[in-house]
Amino acid sequence: MPSSSSKTEALRNLPEQVLVGIVLRPHGLRGAVVVEPWSDVPARFAAGSELALAPRTGGRRGVRVCESSPAAGGVRLRFEGVTTREEAETLRGARLEVPAAAVVPPPAGAYYLFELVGCRCVDRRRGELGVVVDVVEGGGGWLIVVEGEGGRRWPLPFVERYLARVDRGAGRIEWELPEGLIEACESRS
Repeated sequence: MPSSSSKTEALRNLPEQVLVGIVLRPHGLRGAVVVEPWSDVPARFAAGSELALAPRTGGRRGVRVCESSPAAGGVRLRFEGVTTREEAETLRGARLEVPAAAVVPPPAGAYYLFELVGCRCVDRRRGELGVVVDVVEGGGGWLIVVEGEGGRRWPLPFVERYLARVDRGAGRIEWELPEGLIEACESRS
């Protein structure tokens, strides 16, 4: 997909921390957890890796992975200092994050989800559409959920055919949508 940077628009603030996994559940009796990975970097969860742990109850603390192995539904991890099932249970639903600076740039034509959420969307024919509020997998590819005035939402197909330009730094996506697509995608709920 085409990408360029604009020096005329101010750079937007991207998150300082990036989600790389979610703790799903405890595993066994000695403090292990099963994590749903949100990163395709294999070493992200290797023994010795350091991550930020953000529990659902709030706060954030650093953790070090001391064991890692594949598990059904994700990866099985043990963190230093977590030694019982009860301690592991308190981590259920916690976010595992890394500093945004630790994320390698995506290959040309690829984008990270955190780079897209918050982008302003403009259609070259229709004008301002709104802001990206979510990115979801739609079975046949990625859908960018754009929220416009009055809370109207459109799940737009994030495909090269409809993209004119994606400017990560400025937080702007320009579309060339076919006539009638917005009306067909509009959520009525």
